[in-house]
Amino acid sequence: MDNFNAHILVVDDDDGIRSLVKKYLNENNYLVTTSKNAEDASEKIKIIKFDLIILDIMMPGKSGLEFIQENKKKLDTPIILLTAKGEAVERIEGLEIGADDYLPKPFEPKELILRIQNIINKTKKK
Repeated sequence: MDNFNAHILVVDDDDGIRSLVKKYLNENNYLVTTSKNAEDASEKIKIIKFDLIILDIMMPGKSGLEFIQENKKKLDTPIILLTAKGEAVERIEGLEIGADDYLPKPFEPKELILRIQNIINKTKKK
């Protein structure tokens, strides 16, 4: 694991988005685990320590916001919301609930990498 910049959990119900984000992050030296929904992500965070979570809001079952509400108090893992809900009120709600950053879809992959790097650099233990 020392060869990777960070271990990231990508949570999105869209197979295409999940695989695209995973591929791009892998190409940028990140170890990536994926989840197709909030329930699966909740199980993974119980057994794996992630450096960052990239989370969609709109998913079947529990939403990304519900995931944050249920897990943020017991997690110190930073969360970036990556979602089609890009209106100001939705961004504000996501940040108020506890997300560390917010990137609306469609997104520029390079911008996602820069946001990840900024958060990881601030949160990694030196």
